[in-house]
Amino acid sequence: MRPLRLTAGALATAAGLIAAGPVPAAAQEDVTVEIVEFRGWKNNVKLSNGEAELIVTLDVGPRVISYRLTDGENVFKLYQDQLGGSGESGWQIRGGHRLWVSPEDPARTYVPDNGPVQYEQIGPGQVRVILPPDPTFQFQKEMEITLAPSGTETTVIHRIRNASRQPTELAIWALSVMAPGGIEVIPLPPKAPHPGGAENATAEMFAPQLGLTLWSYFDFQDPRWTFGTKALTLRQDPQSDRGPTKLGISTPLGVVGYLNDGTLFIKRFPYLSGRVYPDRGVNYETFTNEDMLELETLGPLVRLGPGEVVEHVERWELVRDVEAGDGAEETIEAVLPLLIRD
Repeated sequence: MRPLRLTAGALATAAGLIAAGPVPAAAQEDVTVEIVEFRGWKNNVKLSNGEAELIVTLDVGPRVISYRLTDGENVFKLYQDQLGGSGESGWQIRGGHRLWVSPEDPARTYVPDNGPVQYEQIGPGQVRVILPPDPTFQFQKEMEITLAPSGTETTVIHRIRNASRQPTELAIWALSVMAPGGIEVIPLPPKAPHPGGAENATAEMFAPQLGLTLWSYFDFQDPRWTFGTKALTLRQDPQSDRGPTKLGISTPLGVVGYLNDGTLFIKRFPYLSGRVYPDRGVNYETFTNEDMLELETLGPLVRLGPGEVVEHVERWELVRDVEAGDGAEETIEAVLPLLIRD
């Protein structure tokens, strides 16, 4: 994959030549953008259109720390003992939605993001936050967040710029830490019959449909997992004594959902056929333990030259009052029509 090359103006912005700091509350069409306090942090950007609300931290990050219906609860997990903090020497999970570097590496991936980000409002309901390059690897992380004028649709563009003098290989990794107690639905592509003999078959009919990547702590007998006909599900169980579990999948459908207390969080993401993805070829991974569940999307591996930028886009939605039974199959039947668009 050729990395995205930004225009000169965009690269100047990415290099940190932007005005940072609070701006007054201002209506942009039907979206308000204002600086607010949130859970101990003094400076946070709040986007709201009367139906949905996002809060993006400025004292640390880049992080989307809250996403909710205006009369609902934050769909993200927050780690209370880490809120309001900054300047820590080690990486902090904190919660919310973050931007990482894949493949996972104890040094490169876990670079602390505990300092302030630069910020600007770039359009109606649209903000950009940029973390200056880290001193070790010189990766500059950026998120561009746009809330639609109505409804809940949110677009999050993730960018990583190689600010070093050496090329490097990486993939963008975008992770949403979800609040406990919900169930995740990962749709599967439609089934097709075995082609039978070779007379009337094509090579495509014999090809595999998708791939799975399993971690050493994954167990097919873990009761939190259900492998259904139309979808996989993973239940976040705060009472589970099974420990962490993780699975990766190469899904051409590019959509997952997380249903928690009647509110469905939908995440849509790309799958680029023919590109090489990390972790044995997956564009989506999920992880859970007793605290939370993560929805993790990945871009393809790229060789990023000095000054070059790569980006990865997610699209989010919230759906209220989704009624589903207690079982995995009932959840699939309720959620799947909301994930798969005709």
